[in-house]
Amino acid sequence: MTAAAAQGPHRARYRRILSFASREFVAIWWFELVLPRFGLRGVAERTRARRMQRFARRFHALAVDLGGLMIKVGQFMSSRLDVLPPEITAELEGLQDEVPAVPTPQIRALAEAELGMPLERVYTWFDDTPVAAASLGQVHRARLSSLDAEDTGLDEVVVKVQRPGIDEIVAVDLAALRRVARWLTRVRIVADRVDAPALVEEFAVTSLEEIDYLHEARSAERFRENFADDPRVAAPEIVWERTTRRVLTLSDVTAIKINDTAALRAAGIDPSAVADAFAEVMFDQVFTHRFVHADPHPGNIFVTPVPSTSSGAQGGSRAQGGFRLTFIDFGMMAEVSDNLRQGLRTLLIAVTARDSRGLVRAAKEIGVLLPTADTGELERALTALFARFGGMGFAELSRVDPREFTDFAEEFGDMVRRLPLQLPEDMLLLIRAVSLTSGMCSALNPAFNVWDAAEPYAARLLRDESGTLMQDMAEQAMANAASTWRLPKRIDDIITRVDDGNVSFDTSRLERRLDRLEGIARRIASGVLFAAMLVGGALLVDPLPPLGITLLWVSVLPLLGALFLGRRRPR
Repeated sequence: MTAAAAQGPHRARYRRILSFASREFVAIWWFELVLPRFGLRGVAERTRARRMQRFARRFHALAVDLGGLMIKVGQFMSSRLDVLPPEITAELEGLQDEVPAVPTPQIRALAEAELGMPLERVYTWFDDTPVAAASLGQVHRARLSSLDAEDTGLDEVVVKVQRPGIDEIVAVDLAALRRVARWLTRVRIVADRVDAPALVEEFAVTSLEEIDYLHEARSAERFRENFADDPRVAAPEIVWERTTRRVLTLSDVTAIKINDTAALRAAGIDPSAVADAFAEVMFDQVFTHRFVHADPHPGNIFVTPVPSTSSGAQGGSRAQGGFRLTFIDFGMMAEVSDNLRQGLRTLLIAVTARDSRGLVRAAKEIGVLLPTADTGELERALTALFARFGGMGFAELSRVDPREFTDFAEEFGDMVRRLPLQLPEDMLLLIRAVSLTSGMCSALNPAFNVWDAAEPYAARLLRDESGTLMQDMAEQAMANAASTWRLPKRIDDIITRVDDGNVSFDTSRLERRLDRLEGIARRIASGVLFAAMLVGGALLVDPLPPLGITLLWVSVLPLLGALFLGRRRPR
């Protein structure tokens, strides 16, 4: 959708977004560009943190007021630690879908239009009170008709219905964001660090997938298939006959929220065991299935108690017995591509070897560093990081003065934010998933350490890749050996040809280049002589007119020489 298309009923929304952005651009221009030119850089630096916080608060208010895609923009911005200062990301971290529910008659009308029949024929019961209301849609409980229940083996379901008109709202919001991104390309301090149009396009892809419930349904099916033989994990079943792009019907798998520790203990489930199992399952998604639930917040993960008699079938200590993890909401999924997997392997090897240059190389492989990045400062910072904290176990790190961590983190973070660095969409979603996993597990078990949980998977990744690495090294060694074997014969052939007088050298290109350089030298000399005579003549016109005028006229000769001498002659 173009800016011209953002007219009609949503024109005010489009203008409001652009008006907000333009005011913020004026503030950035004044404080970051104008004041430093008048020697007031200190004023801009002293007020920067406060200005960033005010911007984040104003955007928070705008997002809550407009709803739609703006809330998703705020959530997206809160995760962009690579390109945004902490004053912004921290303020937007808690931004949720703070929007009122759509009146039930509107939801019913949309669902009936999508399903092609009255809801009374589709469901024997449809709860008018939504379970959850979000910026893009809302969820209602329902009960399938007897015929559908017989066909699917399901009874209780949840129905996810898009907010009416959300397609148009998303199109208008994306049109406004694309225009803002084009503005940002003209701000050098931003354009040197961030590819704003690419960021917006990444966000657009994710957003359009989120409002396509058929895409979410396919992702849910794929996730179920990945864990079909794993009793630790469950996912809802899709009722395909009652699912369209705007309506999603799936089995009701509601259970204990993963962060409800009181309910977990009441059910006889140890929260620390849940933390261990959750981390294992998330890392299985990353390293085994390479298809990751990128939004594992507490509302999307349930802990379902299972009879203790089946605990042994759950994989012994891996399953921890007595429960399984049930995932919902598959609108945001991350793919671990071959390129990303290779980059992670390079990164792991570099961390193990404390190789700062290797870490930078891994960042380039993954696509984190833009081509304009000057990596010298980053390599020095990583070297300092390894020198200070490298080789320490987690027990040793826990005894380090927290202020030292804070100081180093601030200095390192400022340096990283100055780099032209941004995370590709797949890497960003992966980091989001790992971050949410770490936070959730730490809440369930304060002693939990995400790196301890990741270690066996990292070791397996290196072990799986070692065969390929050894094969590559063997092939390179064979190639080198073959070249070495052929080298004596090639040297002998060259010596024989020299002795026989059969070796000739083509120097024509060298001669042409020397002629060209000689011509350039003549023209430079003529130019210098012309400038000297012209300046000298101008200075002598007043005290010695004859000599001054003569020099001015004679200066024409070296000028002609500078213009025409040394031009390349055809050969």
